[in-house]
Amino acid sequence: MRKIALTLTAASALALGACQSPAADSVEDQAESQADAIDAQADTMPDGPAKEAMENKADSVEEMGEEKANAMDDNGEVAPSETGVGDTQKK
Repeated sequence: MRKIALTLTAASALALGACQSPAADSVEDQAESQADAIDAQADTMPDGPAKEAMENKADSVEEMGEEKANAMDDNGEVAPSETGVGDTQKK
């Protein structure tokens, strides 16, 4: 049973990933790479408000990349604005 669930989950992920255009994928990948670099910088900082601000910036950069990619090509990719969940979403 567990094997079937894993297979279905993997197939669903592949199907959703294939829906986005290469250009939108590139935008999202670039934002994710930039967010990873910001996050790496934050990891070197001492705990405190500055580190938290850098981590929030990384989250925001990644979410904005998802939003931009979604605006370019809305073919099944789910962006934070569609779920209402994420650091850049208004509460």
